[in-house]
Amino acid sequence: MEKAMVKKRPLKKFLVFGILSVTLYYLLITHQELVKEFCSKGKWYAFFPIITAFIFSFVHGNFTDAFWSVLGIEPKKKRKEVK
Repeated sequence: MEKAMVKKRPLKKFLVFGILSVTLYYLLITHQELVKEFCSKGKWYAFFPIITAFIFSFVHGNFTDAFWSVLGIEPKKKRKEVK
């Protein structure tokens, strides 16, 4: 008999990206004036909001992925069509 494969849940990834996500949101909220100052300078500082959005997206996306995996919710596997 084959044993059912048990997928290891990414608890470490969940915790790391969860802490990073909370920290980023905390820093954004507590340093709003500094963020507004950087965003309004122009020239090369115009990339600051874009880079910030990519960082938040990456961290929060990885956290959300790990969160659902820790809960055991995975995407449905596609079946190959037999012709």
